[in-house]
Amino acid sequence: MINTKQNLKLASDGWDSAMPTFLKYLKIPNKSPAFDKDWRKTGHIDEAARLLLTWVKARKIKGLKSEVIRIGGRTPLIYVEVLASGTSKETVLLYGHMDKQPECTGWLPGLSAWKPVFRGDKLYARGAADDGYSTFAALMAIENLQAQGLPHARIVVLIEAGEESGSPDLEFYVKKLAKRIGTLSLVVCLDSGAGDYKRLWLTNSLRGLVGGTLRVSLLKEGVHSGVGTGVAASSFRVARMLISRIEDEKTGAIKLKSFNPQIPACVKKEVERSAKIIGDIKGKLPFLSGVEALSKSAADLLLGSTWEPTLAVTGAEGFPVVADAGNVLRKETVFKLSLRLLPNGDSAKAKAELKKVLLANPPYKAKVSFEDIESADGWSAPVLAPWLASSVKKVSRDYFGGDFAQMGEGGSIPFMAMLGKKFPKAQFVVTGVLGPDSNAHGPNEFLHIPFVKKLTAGLSEILANHASK
Repeated sequence: MINTKQNLKLASDGWDSAMPTFLKYLKIPNKSPAFDKDWRKTGHIDEAARLLLTWVKARKIKGLKSEVIRIGGRTPLIYVEVLASGTSKETVLLYGHMDKQPECTGWLPGLSAWKPVFRGDKLYARGAADDGYSTFAALMAIENLQAQGLPHARIVVLIEAGEESGSPDLEFYVKKLAKRIGTLSLVVCLDSGAGDYKRLWLTNSLRGLVGGTLRVSLLKEGVHSGVGTGVAASSFRVARMLISRIEDEKTGAIKLKSFNPQIPACVKKEVERSAKIIGDIKGKLPFLSGVEALSKSAADLLLGSTWEPTLAVTGAEGFPVVADAGNVLRKETVFKLSLRLLPNGDSAKAKAELKKVLLANPPYKAKVSFEDIESADGWSAPVLAPWLASSVKKVSRDYFGGDFAQMGEGGSIPFMAMLGKKFPKAQFVVTGVLGPDSNAHGPNEFLHIPFVKKLTAGLSEILANHASK
């Protein structure tokens, strides 16, 4: 039987001791390869991997083996293996990532991406919550178990360096290391969110993703707008017409069949419960004063952000900045499109339908392309096994003080879909520290220190319960 107070103290002391190394990691601008095309030359990802591996190797963990694996020009992978300390013959996988999103603008005065700052219980920096904490939490949880003489199964830890780029190398590594990894009975992903900081949250679904670059060109070069308009169509208008094929601009509904599989009835019930716990869903986003959300119903907003398809235009080219914008009919418009797919959707079918609809019969026979396409399936968690349901309920009450809850996340973790298909009998604990206002990918990202200490302690208990089930 685990001693809750002792376990939490070990987690708290562990984080206090690890903080100098964690702060060094946060200062490294190790942006994901999608945002640092010259990552091999800049060396930031390799620097982060070396720093983390050095810290891992210093852990007082029996049966620990760790290394950074680099194959060809792929991003490095931190691979950790810990032998079972008890009689369990099963294997647990702990997953996280070390790469970061770009800096972003809009940080509050005194805050910035690569200079970590404490303000109360919060540590502000890019990558603090998404997902730099994961390496530290995973290894601390194991170390603390052994310090208390508690059993755990064989454990494999994978920390990748390309998650924010869609994990292009992870499937390759998992296949390459398949024999070393073995058959998994429990997967713990430390790269998700929390509806509040009062309980343990498990993510029970993740949306998929289909995206790419839409390019619409009509002219060889820009021309005087007074001469060109009325003769040639605006590339912006043509792009807008194409986007209207896939999205209803009045409602935001995605029109394509492959993006709209049926939502299970049980999902709506779980969403309603989670929405009551979270409360003000709109308040989780930094709306400008007076701006309305898409619905006044918290349940509708939570369902819309986790189990409905959506479109976001996340980038554009072909536009001069306003200060330099003359009276010119531009030669082309380029939009980066990002569409979210339901957890039970088929990303291959969705990608094929999306490309077909965008490219068919372009208005005015404009030159249209849809390239740099990326796609990933969503994921829906299996029903919790009795031992795991009991464990997470106890962890939530003992460490956080509230009943545990589950909810879907609107983002994607391609690795979960891959593992779900590869290990259909495995149990999943997908959790994380991205609670209200933590703002991953945006300005003012922070890690809630008391919460991560509780989560680390809770992870130790879950691993102990798994070994003795």
